[in-house]
Amino acid sequence: MKTMDKIRLGVSACLLGHAVRYDGSHQRNRYVTDILGAYVQFVPVCPEVECGMGIPREAMHLEGDPENPRLITTRTRRDVTDQMLRWAAQRLEELKKENLCGFIFKSNSPSSGMERVKIFDTKGMPHKKGVGIFARLFMKTFPHLPVEEDGRLNDEVLRENFVERLFHRKRWDDHVRGGKDLGRLVEFHTDHKLLYLAHSPKHHRELGKLVAEGKSLPLETLYERYEHLMSEALKLKATVKKNTNVLYHLMGYFKKELSPSEKEELREIIEAYHRGLYPLIVPITLINHYVRKYDQPYLKRQFYLNPHPLELKLRNHA
Repeated sequence: MKTMDKIRLGVSACLLGHAVRYDGSHQRNRYVTDILGAYVQFVPVCPEVECGMGIPREAMHLEGDPENPRLITTRTRRDVTDQMLRWAAQRLEELKKENLCGFIFKSNSPSSGMERVKIFDTKGMPHKKGVGIFARLFMKTFPHLPVEEDGRLNDEVLRENFVERLFHRKRWDDHVRGGKDLGRLVEFHTDHKLLYLAHSPKHHRELGKLVAEGKSLPLETLYERYEHLMSEALKLKATVKKNTNVLYHLMGYFKKELSPSEKEELREIIEAYHRGLYPLIVPITLINHYVRKYDQPYLKRQFYLNPHPLELKLRNHA
């Protein structure tokens, strides 16, 4: 891993242990605070409290059209939608200055739930088709930022995908702050080619073609298209099948260096990973060993081999 400053990460304040929920409680998530907290600088947000609803407060839920819901208190039936929207517009402008690399939302929240939030129809029946009002506006305002919610972080694959995107976003933001330049973009793309391949061969091809034709495009247009494509690619999960393809691709760089027994060992380990017998970290560790042993300069710069700190143990699940 190349050294970098801490990642600035937006997060629902209750997940940090702030007692801001409607009943004065919190929902501290120890993975967020204790594990991710070593690598990020949190920017806490509580929509209900920040828009003036207080603690404790009456519970509320979403009603009406899933695409344009109303936020209604459950006992007194007070419509607080406009209050939330006015605050959100101002808060989002503030967040544009925070250099966020992503956001973790509180699941099932009528303000912050990212998906499958209960929304009640005209007959009072709940349907898990809603999106929290603040979460919807955040994702619309920052369409390329990685977002996740606390419940989904319990899934090992989703957690790995989110954290990988988070560290990639930080590298991208640092790159852009260093100045937009075609030569620098080619270098950034070279460093991430195999990472994109593991997520989407289709986007990998499109990104390569875009960079190759970069001289024919205005620089701003080139960067906009690149950011859109790379963000789309990384939203797709890196599956066992796609990782296996990349691992064999990596093996090809050692055709001349590896002995027949070393090639056989690596092939057996890759196949064991493909069959679900080993976690991804096993073939990756062996390949990293060969990268150092044989001083392979191209692979040394590939973030696929080290996309996030080993201490996070994100590639240790089979």
